[in-house]
Amino acid sequence: MSEAKLYLIPSPMGESNPKHIFPDYNWEVISKIKYFLVENVRTTRRFLKLMDKSVVIDDLHFEVLDKHTKYEEYSRYLNPLKNGESIGVISEAGCPGVADPGAEITLFAHQNNFDVVPLIGPSSILIAQMASGLNGQSFAFNGYLPIKGDKPIKELKRFELRSKQENQSQSFIEAPYRNMQLLEIMLKTLSPNTKLCIAAGLTTDQEFIKTKTIKQWKGKLPQIHKIPTIFILLA
Repeated sequence: MSEAKLYLIPSPMGESNPKHIFPDYNWEVISKIKYFLVENVRTTRRFLKLMDKSVVIDDLHFEVLDKHTKYEEYSRYLNPLKNGESIGVISEAGCPGVADPGAEITLFAHQNNFDVVPLIGPSSILIAQMASGLNGQSFAFNGYLPIKGDKPIKELKRFELRSKQENQSQSFIEAPYRNMQLLEIMLKTLSPNTKLCIAAGLTTDQEFIKTKTIKQWKGKLPQIHKIPTIFILLA
């Protein structure tokens, strides 16, 4: 590659054919990269093999970039850029830097005058918002809800009030194994007329996307246990 760049590379959000959701240009870029910063080496190896069975994994170099990575490692991680070699950043699923590791080292790259190039790919946050039918002109992603005590209830009430006051869609995620528990809390906490979109298993064979009022959801909850899900409410 003529100039070294930090490429932010989206990855599949579940069991799906990467060639159905990524443009060919992504592989043209990826195939020329030898250095990768990844959230999960095993997942990344599998992704690269799905993209091209001829790829020689042993010729590639991987460093783990996750929530445990220390800031002091960033300079070493970006050494290939200093030597004229591009680097690819790949998170466990979806877009790096968006509800996934990658933002801090991307900022570090900017601060050190390296070019940053985002590639096209699926973002569960945007796909869910697109399909929800809820306000796409004003929306906020709030990450994970707190899990202890009555904090989830307080946060849900805060999101609902903000949504009502600002006519703003409020989206959030939960650990997949707590999805059903969270849904039950939402049914007990939110107003019957508040709209809720449940978007699960996006871009996979398990994909489920429905928007209903809280009243309409009662007694008819989808089985999304352990399926990655985006929740969007609009009061």
